[in-house]
Amino acid sequence: MKILPALLLLALTSAASYGQYPAQKFAQQPQPATQAEVSSELDQVKVLYKEGRFAEAQAHAERAGLIAPSNPPAAIFLARVRHQRYQPGDQTQENFERARTAIDAYQSALALDPLNEEAYKAVAVLYASTHQDDLLKTWLLQRAMNPQVANDKRAEAYAVLAGKGWDCSFKFTELPNHKVVEVVGKTSVVKYKLPAEDLGEYQQIKQCVAQGFEMVEAALLLDDNSEIAWSYKTNLLLESAKLAQMEGLDLAKADYERQSKDAGERARRLAEKRRQAEESTELPSAERPSPPAATKKRPTTR
Repeated sequence: MKILPALLLLALTSAASYGQYPAQKFAQQPQPATQAEVSSELDQVKVLYKEGRFAEAQAHAERAGLIAPSNPPAAIFLARVRHQRYQPGDQTQENFERARTAIDAYQSALALDPLNEEAYKAVAVLYASTHQDDLLKTWLLQRAMNPQVANDKRAEAYAVLAGKGWDCSFKFTELPNHKVVEVVGKTSVVKYKLPAEDLGEYQQIKQCVAQGFEMVEAALLLDDNSEIAWSYKTNLLLESAKLAQMEGLDLAKADYERQSKDAGERARRLAEKRRQAEESTELPSAERPSPPAATKKRPTTR
């Protein structure tokens, strides 16, 4: 059974390396008079954003950025507004340009605050949404290798990269000419077979799985309690079992299935522990505050 953890991503991506960002978070702060102007512009952005007047909101956000180029709130406001104007699924060049300008804005925000989670995840989401897979991988790898980032977040980035290795294999092994259902009596048995004409591609798929394992082991070295890493390790082991069956390696297949079961159990325990922790932090329903009035949400990065 596949375990499909929620992706944060995304993504979680020609991105500037985190290692190139300045060590200090904020290069300089605006002078008091300038701060008042920036605050006024950002107040306008908030109002217009909630009203859905994104083009006008962007104009005020850009003005705030011109007044105070090193102001982190101004930078992230501009990025949010540009992100909101991008429409997923719209394949026009104009819409692609909106995504590009939003990515640029988020990266400018990261130059001021290298550990800004919203900006990092939003860039990953935009790379994924615009199918810029090579840039997405580069973005994730930069995150994974950045020593400034907490180990659990680096592990998550490695795990997402491992997931790409699993996805590469899964799309191959689940093809109708590879996944064959045989009926024996009243029982249906799934077997994985390799047509001779697919032998060349099969070697590439094995490389995908091997790279996936490299990424997942790097994740677990950083955080042995990473739920997403154990989930992807489970799935990669299942893919290895399928590939072994394609080669007629029954003993190897059984061993991969055993390892997958063990990894899946570890992932299950971690998921249960997380759910219990989440439940323990929730207030009883009678004590929970009423939700605020609905407003238009800013672009999600999850």
